[in-house]
Amino acid sequence: MEHFLITAFAMAVVLGVMILIHEWGHYAAAKFFKVRVEVFSIGFGKRLLGFRRNETDYRISAI
Repeated sequence: MEHFLITAFAMAVVLGVMILIHEWGHYAAAKFFKVRVEVFSIGFGKRLLGFRRNETDYRISAI
């Protein structure tokens, strides 16, 4: 059981990093083409934590 939990946690971390890099690509492309980015979010749904800088709200969301 311990091996399964470690594997599941490692998989969640790797998947999270992959999602972050993917979403950052969307963000970077939008900024490159001078598109206003209102929200940069990892996840969707209710905001759990984050901060606002200039016109962009950076957040981690519930789902």
